[in-house]
Amino acid sequence: SAQFPHEVAKKMAEAGLLGITIPEKDGGSGGTLMDAVIAIETVATVCPRSADVIQEGNFGAIRVLAYFANDDQKKRYLTPILKGEEVIAVAMTEPEAGSATTDLVTSATPDGAGYRINGRTVFPNPHADQYLVYVRYGPGVGGIGSVMLRRTAEGFSTGKPAKFMSGNDWATLYFDNVYVPPEDVLLGPGGFKKQIAGFNVERIGNTARSLAFGRYAYNIAREWALQRKQFGRLLCEFQGLQWKFADMKMKLDAGQLLLYRAAVNADNGIPSADDTAIAKAFCNQAGFDICNEAMQIMGGMGYTDESLVEYCFRKCRGWMIAGGSIEILKNRIAEGIFERSFSQRPPKA
Repeated sequence: SAQFPHEVAKKMAEAGLLGITIPEKDGGSGGTLMDAVIAIETVATVCPRSADVIQEGNFGAIRVLAYFANDDQKKRYLTPILKGEEVIAVAMTEPEAGSATTDLVTSATPDGAGYRINGRTVFPNPHADQYLVYVRYGPGVGGIGSVMLRRTAEGFSTGKPAKFMSGNDWATLYFDNVYVPPEDVLLGPGGFKKQIAGFNVERIGNTARSLAFGRYAYNIAREWALQRKQFGRLLCEFQGLQWKFADMKMKLDAGQLLLYRAAVNADNGIPSADDTAIAKAFCNQAGFDICNEAMQIMGGMGYTDESLVEYCFRKCRGWMIAGGSIEILKNRIAEGIFERSFSQRPPKA
């Protein structure tokens, strides 16, 4: 479909590009996080849209599922993803709980051995086959965990789809007394910190795409500047544009070092929160800035969909918000600097 190219995903699966970091016994390739990052970078140099498929099949929800699911859950939920047959999405953001994830209210109430889920989330892919849903079993951070459910579950529905700037659909997901059997509970009470630790892996994928899309736009603009003439001169001969390219190159090189540091220093597949925050905040901004400059250099043609530069620009803008906004990441970086946490909540009376 236009929302997710299943035929491309199946080809990626055949090439071993889905589940790169997942152990071979679970259907993956048993590679490193660095392998997955390089796969995104390499594919994006040719086709940024296909790099999105690499992200879906290696980072984010799939990683949390692979890391914490039991063998039965892996067989039923993970295997179809690794074959390129199904798409997974994470349902964690609520209308009143965005960056403040711990404010979520979607409830999981005991019903026999299972749970009844009630609540709603916003922004997930409404066309996904399966969802990793953050739920509240009880009060406080310790009461948060997650469950797996399919879009066919009774009581599950989606609102009217809307579109992001990127062109992807999103919709509100509604959980109306959805029954989740015990075998579909991924993480029970106390699972929040494990989920967020896994979320750092999604941030690495997000970071890799931002930089890779910036590099794609840079390469397209470079070729343009070597061919396009204005006032009888090639664009690359104007110092004003030379400085733009110098700035872009510096950002690409610096971002790649930060990205690689975060990936290489990953411990047991879960990267350092500090390394990840620094890499994502820098690369999100760098990718966006580079795409923006590439579009400016190419003029009207850069603003059209004749090239993928404007597509990369739109996608990079979203990653400055998704997976932890740049502002939230800077808060996290500051906590590392001062070795203490800073609550963003107002002081208690």
